[in-house]
Amino acid sequence: MAKSTTYTAKTPGADGDIAYSDEEHAVWADLIVPQRERVRRFACPEYSEALARLDLPDDRIPQCREVSAALLDHTGWQVVPVPALIDFDEFFRLLAARQFPAASFIRRREDMGYLPEPDIFHEIFGHTPLLTDPRYAAFVEAYGKAGLAAGGKDRVWLARLFWFTVEFGLLARGDGYQVYGAGIVSSSDEIGYAVNSPAAQRRPFDSIDVLRTPYRIDILQTVYFSIGSFDELYELAQRDLAGDIRQAQSLGMKQPTYGVAA
Repeated sequence: MAKSTTYTAKTPGADGDIAYSDEEHAVWADLIVPQRERVRRFACPEYSEALARLDLPDDRIPQCREVSAALLDHTGWQVVPVPALIDFDEFFRLLAARQFPAASFIRRREDMGYLPEPDIFHEIFGHTPLLTDPRYAAFVEAYGKAGLAAGGKDRVWLARLFWFTVEFGLLARGDGYQVYGAGIVSSSDEIGYAVNSPAAQRRPFDSIDVLRTPYRIDILQTVYFSIGSFDELYELAQRDLAGDIRQAQSLGMKQPTYGVAA
């Protein structure tokens, strides 16, 4: 999780809604309209169909209650606005209760391509559509419960599982790849890179391999993991994740595939 931010959280009013400025709504529009076309080219059909189910507006930032109404109909999930930075306890508690925490601010124009911390565009456009898929939603809930049960050291290992699935996961399709991770589908810079760039490794998903693989949040990813279908995520939700962490710890971390952060 990010350690600091230059952004300020937006506070909901008495009615639970957040008042965004005209410029903030304009940033949303300038993000979502071109990203819809990139999604059609690079995202998996499961994500595209889920995005259509939410029917997000193009001209304004939707309120969390609007998105929650759609999610409740499909999987019983809700979206709750939070500051950009919340601790692991709160993060896992919310996920285990089928509540997705959504950072309430929207990025500035200089960060349009990719922001290394979550904003409302990343949360709503990236994360919430697939929460209408019962298999994906079951995995995220199970992840939250596993995080609540884990100790502090184990949570650091567990974070890699979330990163390489929910945030930066790929689907292997035929002789190529499609994207579903929220960090990819919400990034104009990464969405094409993730499936096409020869600079990145693409490995078949293996939970132990994932738990042992380091990552950085401030660069285009150097490693991605691919699943064959969301059925694999549902099966992952049934696994003994604590046991997987023990096995990964016994093997130790893999060497990074990126340079050291400045």
